Amino acid sequence: MKISRINTEEKLITFPSFFWLLLFFLIPTLLVVLISFCTADPYGNIGKGFSLSAYSEIINISFLILVLRTIKLSIFTTVICLSIGIPVAYAMARMEKRWQQNFMLLVIIPFWTNFLIRIYAWKIILHPEGFLKQFLVFIKLVPESASLLYNEGAVLLVLVYTYLPFAILPLYSAAEKFDFQLLEAARDLGSSSIRSFIKIFLPGISVGIVSAIMVVFIPALGTYIIPDMVGGPNSEMLGNKIAQRVFTDRHLPKGSALSTILILAFVIPPLIQLIIRKTKKTSKNSPMGVLSK
Repeated sequence: MKISRINTEEKLITFPSFFWLLLFFLIPTLLVVLISFCTADPYGNIGKGFSLSAYSEIINISFLILVLRTIKLSIFTTVICLSIGIPVAYAMARMEKRWQQNFMLLVIIPFWTNFLIRIYAWKIILHPEGFLKQFLVFIKLVPESASLLYNEGAVLLVLVYTYLPFAILPLYSAAEKFDFQLLEAARDLGSSSIRSFIKIFLPGISVGIVSAIMVVFIPALGTYIIPDMVGGPNSEMLGNKIAQRVFTDRHLPKGSALSTILILAFVIPPLIQLIIRKTKKTSKNSPMGVLSK
């Protein structure tokens, strides 16, 4: 009786969160997927009947290039954010408490400014007549004809700037809980600083690394404002094409078909990770796994 009462209480506690996800995430997602299989009327709205014509746009070289560019920029953004965020989180976790608070404030400060204003600021900085371009030309680092704006490099730079705080926060949260005496013990046993950092520290904050990957890679896949404002025609990402199909071309089934592809890109990595974890857990609990231990 006590166990059943506890289970009932747990269900009641989780019901609000489940209802929220069902109402504002699962149902809208299913509607988008359903619309992608619908026909379009002459005005681009949802027509009568079902069709796969909206997915015909996906089967071409230009769309494949767009998807590969989106994945490439998202992966580069994630790797750069991790490369910067892990050392920053390590340094912050080793600081005194008062310095940790000050550096945490520096990480959070960009959130105090509107997202669009920050992108406009980068647009001014990277402008052909801007100070940065003139300075780089003056020191002979770039030629006069070089363009810092409206290319993939500008998109990648602003993506890293935008999502770097999202990577630092979970990494710092994990590093703060790490026992740094393990690194000192490893060095006492003859391990180098780099080796102990790779073999002990990184596995010790693996939860933070996975969280940082998720909060950077997934939003980067769906971004469209950044490439729209600082990128050019050859720097479009999948989010730009979705916005174009929905607002400019006014073709809801095609926009939904592209959104469905993006949804699959969001859902598949966590599912793969969940399957791997369950497989490892099952193998450890199996008789052969117990004997191998």
